[in-house]
Amino acid sequence: MTHPASHIRAADTWIGTPTLTIEAAGTMFAYRRLGPAQGVPVVLLNHWGANLDNFDPRIVDGLAQDRPVYALDYRGVGKSGGNAPTTIVGMAEDMVAVIASLGLAMVDLIGFSLGGFVAQQIALTRPDLVRKLVLAGTGPAGGAGIEQVGAIAWPLIVKGLLTLRDPKTYLFFTSSTNGRQAAKAFLLRLKEREIDRDAPVTPKVFLRQLKAITAWGRQPAQNLVGIAKPVLVANGDHDIMVPSENSADLARRIPGAELVLYLDAGHGGIFQYYQDFLQRTRAFAAA
Repeated sequence: MTHPASHIRAADTWIGTPTLTIEAAGTMFAYRRLGPAQGVPVVLLNHWGANLDNFDPRIVDGLAQDRPVYALDYRGVGKSGGNAPTTIVGMAEDMVAVIASLGLAMVDLIGFSLGGFVAQQIALTRPDLVRKLVLAGTGPAGGAGIEQVGAIAWPLIVKGLLTLRDPKTYLFFTSSTNGRQAAKAFLLRLKEREIDRDAPVTPKVFLRQLKAITAWGRQPAQNLVGIAKPVLVANGDHDIMVPSENSADLARRIPGAELVLYLDAGHGGIFQYYQDFLQRTRAFAAA
């Protein structure tokens, strides 16, 4: 039962905000929005095989304390229409179209994993849209080991099925006690929303997105000096999906970029240390 004095309604939080759709680039895209009307909007771009229900409620609610937050589904994902693009460029073009349809003139982008690839591409091709950039658990085009994501992920996805655990337990977190506890807490947070959940991601989407990820890992390096924006790079120090050295590489190649590597943390380091990540990201946005 809600306390009578409570001034926070479920609809004002990630677990209660409705799933909406908007037309862009010839199809309907699913998204969720929360937070106040004022402030530079932040747009969230998520990982391989993720729908809206894979965004961490604590991070979204924390960001929405003082600014509008938009979480987007890619084409073909969840309740979005169309077929998932097989290139990062295609995903970036879609997200630019959605941002335009939402009437947002300038945004901060937070891209996690695959979303970090898309965010880089947007920053390079449409710098006018981007004020600041947060790149988490991600790497540059042609980055070390990125083309091996599928080879690393499939055995751990099977392990998840065999052990009746969400594969993110193995893919996103270390096998230490801290890592296992963080995985359990994160996965419980993802289940907090019980109504109006997004549609499941299909195997076809997983495969089409993997094609885009593999191509990103094989393409020539981009000139990241061209990202002339404030950038925060974050990851765990034991990322097996997008090896942590890629985060260091991004921070080295983007002028003035700030780097944080979380100890005893994997691909999902920002979820394991969500309080620190949230504090850093809000300070970064406010600076």
